[in-house]
Amino acid sequence: MSAVQTIDIPSVIDSNRLSRSQLLILMMVGLTVVMDGFDVQSMGYVAPAIIADWGVSKAELGPVFGAGLFGMLVGSLTLSVLADKIGRRPVLIWATVFFSLCMLVTAHVTSIGQLQVIRFVTGLGLGAIMPNALALVGEFSPRNKRVTLMMLVSCGYTIGAVLGGLVSAWMIPLWGWQSVFYLGGIFPLLIAALMYVFVPESMQFLVVKGRRLDEVGRTLRRIDPSLKVDGSTRYALAETAQGSAPVVELFREGRGVATVLLWVVNFMNLLNLYFLSSWLPTIATSAGLSTSTAVMVGTTLQVGGVLGTLLMGPVIDRIGFFKVLVPCFALAALSIALIGQPGIDLPLLFLVVTVTGFCIIGGQPAVNALAATYYPTALRSTGLGWSLGIGRWGSIAGPVLGGLLIQFEWSNSEIFLAMAVPTVIAALMLFLFAHTGGTASAPAARVDGDIVH
Repeated sequence: MSAVQTIDIPSVIDSNRLSRSQLLILMMVGLTVVMDGFDVQSMGYVAPAIIADWGVSKAELGPVFGAGLFGMLVGSLTLSVLADKIGRRPVLIWATVFFSLCMLVTAHVTSIGQLQVIRFVTGLGLGAIMPNALALVGEFSPRNKRVTLMMLVSCGYTIGAVLGGLVSAWMIPLWGWQSVFYLGGIFPLLIAALMYVFVPESMQFLVVKGRRLDEVGRTLRRIDPSLKVDGSTRYALAETAQGSAPVVELFREGRGVATVLLWVVNFMNLLNLYFLSSWLPTIATSAGLSTSTAVMVGTTLQVGGVLGTLLMGPVIDRIGFFKVLVPCFALAALSIALIGQPGIDLPLLFLVVTVTGFCIIGGQPAVNALAATYYPTALRSTGLGWSLGIGRWGSIAGPVLGGLLIQFEWSNSEIFLAMAVPTVIAALMLFLFAHTGGTASAPAARVDGDIVH
């Protein structure tokens, strides 16, 4: 009788070049993230047209923006837990279908109340996209390229937001604001159909759950056709099975400190990210810059974010998260403080805003990747989803805090000095994480034991 073959799935992925199958998975998931960014930012692009069409005030749209963000918060917290129970693939696909249908419905709303409700409901689906997209990407990526690939896919969000602005500026004058929502609904439906055909479930997830091991074999053969896989083949993972309460498990086996630190980092960074995205052009205008120049300042922030996302990943893959992120957030604190200094020269302003975007916006995908690589397979979507979900409280608080500081008539220098503090806290939390929070000082997942099915 021949010996039973045991295959170590991560070793197979790490020892092979990216196959066409893996590249197709990354492309499909990346397109979903692009549409995620498009649809999340769509309200910002259509808001002026809705104000003109319905004759409402800017203030009346405030609750609409808040409802969308709150829906994403709830979706991130709840559907990430569901994904660790039933799989990344079904949650990612059906969440995409769900928010697509909601976008199509949005094109037919006729009041602020209806718009507020549908944006909250749409946010539920949108909140599930990033945690499950990054979990799938990480589980199909070789270790030496994992962070780079996760951050490249994360960059799709910013690309979608930028494309949304360009497309909306062209479509709204021709076909009205409703056309933006039609486009934002139809394309994700097509992507969801393609994912249903071409994107398999995570092999690590299936092995951890002991499900559909024949599907694991088929997926492995697409990655490495030389593998001999049959019904007797067993599959190994260097992890232990987790309990039935994923959120509680985030605080077990020494993960509690790291979990809290990640939550604080996400809250502080998203607070600053959304403060800057929301208020930077307005504050720049109040400082005496022309409207066009102020818009360019805001755009420069996003360009810096794209550069940070693209350039940080390969460096993190080489030297680890903390050697990159701690100095990055410390530098961001300095650059944010400089933005508000009176009399700053325009070239220097563009430079410090680029640096700020590089560190703050570019740093967020790196924080997401840190969470995705720190937690084991059975907790990966939950860990990342809750980290982002807690962070979304910061995304709500940032614009509100900025508005309050402006209302209290703080000077620009005082506002930006105050907003440098959350970034200092984020840097400190990452420093503590590196020394006390866990074993993720390099971009590798925890190794807790063995699962064999």
